[in-house]
Amino acid sequence: MLRVGILVSGGGTNLQAILDAIDNGTITNASVEVVISNNAGAYALERARKHNIAAECLSPKEFSDREEFNQALIAKVDSYHLDLIVLAGFLVKIPESMIAKYRNKIINIHPSLIPSFCGVGFYGLKVHEAALARGVKITGATVHFVDEGMDSGPIILQKAVEVLPGDTPEILQRRVMEQAEWIILPKAIDMIANGNI
Repeated sequence: MLRVGILVSGGGTNLQAILDAIDNGTITNASVEVVISNNAGAYALERARKHNIAAECLSPKEFSDREEFNQALIAKVDSYHLDLIVLAGFLVKIPESMIAKYRNKIINIHPSLIPSFCGVGFYGLKVHEAALARGVKITGATVHFVDEGMDSGPIILQKAVEVLPGDTPEILQRRVMEQAEWIILPKAIDMIANGNI
């Protein structure tokens, strides 16, 4: 059984997609052991509690410096003996020491077709604003392994989503979540859990 930890900063819609996929059997051989957020008000923590999953909050603001926070984050992750760490809208840079320790055991979902609209500064609505400003006809989402760069690790899965006339960043964000993110993130976890990656 793959022991999964999910790191999230906000509402946790990708977390919900993962929990639903476990519940309905789309993801097999995996269990979510903990949800960790840097934001005490993140609704993702409530989603975890409703599923009887440990919900932890660690905010960089609670520590004297980033290194102290990084050490606390690694210690918290270590304490759950995780096989896979999923970044599902986690807006905190993962420390390089954690990436090294969990090499190829951390995955991220990004709301574009990498290498487009990714890297420093591209998160949340900013990704979709950039896609619309550029006038692309196809966007989508990417699941990738996390390395020391920003959105630069090896790609696991991608799924394209059409950009439609009249799209706003909010409308496009929702379509990318529904048609790509909520499909490929659970699929990637299932693939890893069952040795298909």
